[in-house]
Amino acid sequence: MTWFVYVLLNDAMVSYTGIAVDVGDRLRRHNAGQGAKFTRGRGPWRLIHTEGPLCRGDALRREAAIKADRAFKAALKTRTAT
Repeated sequence: MTWFVYVLLNDAMVSYTGIAVDVGDRLRRHNAGQGAKFTRGRGPWRLIHTEGPLCRGDALRREAAIKADRAFKAALKTRTAT
């Protein structure tokens, strides 16, 4: 099974990073209030970045690296805001 790392952004410029097999379905679930607890009530979310396909372990490691890399997330937000 292949996994993807994704980054979402809402109108308040809050980002969320996760992994999924089907990113489109996962985005729909986040926007429907059925995603992660963090994303509930903070939408609507839009997809700003994906990486993959990766094996699950690599996707989890990349997710952790993105979450820890503030400069990377800031660059994504800046690129998206323009």
